[in-house]
Amino acid sequence: MKHKDGKYHAQPDKSFKVVPATLLVLVLCGFSFYLGGIFYSEKNRLDGKIVQDVSKTVSSPKESAVSPLQIKSVAFPECTADYQDYTPCTDPRRWRKYGTHRLTFLERHCPPMSERKQCLVPPPDGYKPPIRWPKSRDECWYRNVPYNWINKQKSNQNWLRKQGEKFMFPGGGTMFPRGVGAYVDLMQDLIPGIKDGTVRTAIDTGCGVASWGGDLLDRGVLTVSLAPRDNHEAQVQFALERGIPAILGVISTQRLPFPSNSFDMAHCSRCLIPWTEFGGIYLLEVHRILRPGGFWVLSGPPVNYKNRWRGWNTTVEEQKSDYEKLQDLLTSMCFKMYAKKDDIAVWQKSSDNSCYNKIAGDVYPPKCDDSLEPDSAWYTPLRPCVVVPKPELKKSALGSLPKWPERLQVAPQRISNIPGGSASALKHDDSKWKVRAKHYKKLLPALGTDEIRNVMDMNTVYGGFAAAVIDDPLWVMNVVSSYATNTLPVIYDRGLIGAYHDWCEAFSTYPRTYDLLHLDSLFTAESHRCDMKYVLLEMDRILRPKGYALIRESSYFVDAIASIAKGLRWSCRKEDTEYGVTKEKREIATLWIPPPSVPAHRVCTASSSDCTCLGFKAIYFHFQDMEKVSFWSNCYLFRVFSFQEVLDWRFLVLGDFLLVSFVNCVGSLANFFKSEHSC
Repeated sequence: MKHKDGKYHAQPDKSFKVVPATLLVLVLCGFSFYLGGIFYSEKNRLDGKIVQDVSKTVSSPKESAVSPLQIKSVAFPECTADYQDYTPCTDPRRWRKYGTHRLTFLERHCPPMSERKQCLVPPPDGYKPPIRWPKSRDECWYRNVPYNWINKQKSNQNWLRKQGEKFMFPGGGTMFPRGVGAYVDLMQDLIPGIKDGTVRTAIDTGCGVASWGGDLLDRGVLTVSLAPRDNHEAQVQFALERGIPAILGVISTQRLPFPSNSFDMAHCSRCLIPWTEFGGIYLLEVHRILRPGGFWVLSGPPVNYKNRWRGWNTTVEEQKSDYEKLQDLLTSMCFKMYAKKDDIAVWQKSSDNSCYNKIAGDVYPPKCDDSLEPDSAWYTPLRPCVVVPKPELKKSALGSLPKWPERLQVAPQRISNIPGGSASALKHDDSKWKVRAKHYKKLLPALGTDEIRNVMDMNTVYGGFAAAVIDDPLWVMNVVSSYATNTLPVIYDRGLIGAYHDWCEAFSTYPRTYDLLHLDSLFTAESHRCDMKYVLLEMDRILRPKGYALIRESSYFVDAIASIAKGLRWSCRKEDTEYGVTKEKREIATLWIPPPSVPAHRVCTASSSDCTCLGFKAIYFHFQDMEKVSFWSNCYLFRVFSFQEVLDWRFLVLGDFLLVSFVNCVGSLANFFKSEHSC
């Protein structure tokens, strides 16, 4: 062998080469597996059946086709009746395992894999199809949300009232027992931006039955109503049954699942959140999610304490002290008193960064350092510091953004933070979804009617689907994967709402709360992490009977989805996408999935993603030859991989083979595979 010094050296005996080569293989395998464990969640699990389900490879790279994933159909039984309102990650049965300090037991605590339910959550006895919007805002069927405690405890405040087979919602609340309309009228006088489209998105912490958010819908303001699953029983379930956007959540020890500088307005009406305790850390979270120039509205203690203290089981001195402490905390966070009248006080977050420049030294609260991303909000601990808005994002401040509805069509400044994001990219995305939404309405005539009210886009990018149906009588919860590119700030800047989520876990909502679920290539993107079976079980849990699922997915996953759907007691059929048969015949299909025991449709549609590299559940790599790592399957199609590619993937060592749990998208399928042998 000739070395780089130009001299030839004697080659060692080949028998001595085996041991060092074997050791090198083991070292590289161990190192690669270690890196895989760092980059990917420990939730990734390989099912033993996956090996049998490795897809057959393409017969020719020119055809860009892969045999569909095939899995065995499994029948899922019904859960017992005591699981009719099962919320896996906020389950009261598991509260005793967690501490009561700062109500941490009310936060998300998902069950381990060994405790995950593989059964269908049943509806309560006497369940009826929900009353349709807008009538549902004022009434719902008692048997759909059969809770008497909240009715008895809050009837004097006009939260709700039971009449025969229905709950009626008079529009009252703790701070507005005479009706929410007059309450919001006063608030609108204090914040004129509610009238003219300046204020578009809001969050209501401790929302009750979401009467505040329901009233604002008629005023063009889209509100996320937030409440935990606590002794008030099913506040969020009442909200969603009424057709009002809501999500389970509590400000405790972790950030809320929303990006920074996103909401135009935040509201607390005697929400019982101790704003001045723990160094004001809950106020700091409100500050983080409010955009510069946004409003924080508080009604209840300690506002108007001079006239109200007698009804709050305290003294006027204590209430005065609390109010002064609250005011000092808000000032230290760059809030200013904006308006105040009767029981309502409004503060505005500064849109001028000069205020934050004064926060220095030992001043409390300090500015957050750069070690934590402001938008990091999935199981991210709260920190006792001020998240300072970036000076270069002045156009994201309230007042700088276009007013609603023009705001929906204008590319936000923060789109430039997204790889490949631009005004032209947003325009192209919107155009694409307008075409798709038009096609959806042909396939699903209920879309655009009062039959579909609560909609979730399970893995959106810019909120294109929500924008395309903005004139329909529905609202869309735009979900961005906690593992995907962070596009949620752009969605909020457009005047839409959404949340971060990881679909390996259950969503923060009650069963039977959505009429339509839409997903676009979710399994292509997440099948390497999330078990398809559990995702579909979760979809079944949150869909209403007679609801719909519209799934766009690559043809590789379509048959597997249909197989699992059969076990869920769904039925499916495939349809062409808006592009027709000739353009995407091999990669696009549509599944129509009705729910069990109902005559109406539940729809899921499948189509290809923009990235045509299909994710495989399992792939063998032959590792005996150190000079070649090759793709292996039943038809012996080979593709040589570099070690760097292998290091980027999670795998297990099985003798002379590596079992890879997924393949990254690295371009078109034709370029990805280079055939040496045909099947």
